[in-house]
Amino acid sequence: MTPKEINQLVVQIETHIECWKQFNHFITLARAKKFTPTDENHFLEIKSIIIQELELIYSAVETSSPSRDEIHALVGNAPSLRYLGDMSEGALRGLETQWHKIYIGWHAILGQLKVKQRAVEPKHFWGASRK
Repeated sequence: MTPKEINQLVVQIETHIECWKQFNHFITLARAKKFTPTDENHFLEIKSIIIQELELIYSAVETSSPSRDEIHALVGNAPSLRYLGDMSEGALRGLETQWHKIYIGWHAILGQLKVKQRAVEPKHFWGASRK
């Protein structure tokens, strides 16, 4: 992978992680039952972006965790904010636990890519990286 491709992938995964943060925000809104139809639409958009970006990321990097199946299961178990709002507290906690495992997995992948990114950065004469 070229330095440019690694840089693009790092940015893409950072953006993907931001979508995961928004997904968690929507779980919080659903738990409080404080969401609007606009929030519901935004939640559906975030889920679409997560799944589409997932395929783009997996086409560029191989990883076993988080798995495609784990992510599809989580997103599939959250069809709408209204549905989440009707879930029991235990079921919501389970969903959050699953979300957190995936979220941490993305950060691990991002960290690995940043190691590769640093390894391929051009070096100055004294060994310092160029910015």
